[in-house]
Amino acid sequence: MDLRNGERVIFQGHPSWRAVLGFYLQGLLLTAVAAGVAALVTLIAGGFELGVVIVVAIVAFALVLFVGFVKRVATTYSITNQRLHIKRGIVARKIQQTRIERVQNVNITQSVIQRILRVGRVDFDTAGTDDSEFAFTGVAEPEAVMQAVEQAQHEAASAGTPDDGLGAPAAPPPQTS
Repeated sequence: MDLRNGERVIFQGHPSWRAVLGFYLQGLLLTAVAAGVAALVTLIAGGFELGVVIVVAIVAFALVLFVGFVKRVATTYSITNQRLHIKRGIVARKIQQTRIERVQNVNITQSVIQRILRVGRVDFDTAGTDDSEFAFTGVAEPEAVMQAVEQAQHEAASAGTPDDGLGAPAAPPPQTS
């Protein structure tokens, strides 16, 4: 993320590895299924081959670990004193951002499992948009993210110069008499 003049990063992170734990558990189940299929195939082909089953299980689980890691690292969440920024993807890319003063509400959602794992989803309601998908998903310590947004809003309000979205102060409002 390119910082603008006077912009400072308050929070930057990725989804927590604990948030990807469910994906890894599903991958472990898929690995067991793949190993079972490999065992069945080798048994039908003329005799059970434990080596083949072990190799299939290791390759399948390594693939699950790699995909989970890439999925986690390819998402970056940032909070600066001027904006919120979400970047997803490596090859295909999706970037979302909004000015910090447009954030009206910050909501945290956590299931029971997520509370145990200390991860959650932080949703941001922004002024004038219907974009309900502006959220930091799977972040560790979502309350700390909420506090970082409050700090950014406080700093933006203290600066007193509205941002036009291009890094330059906005023109003053027209005078009426």
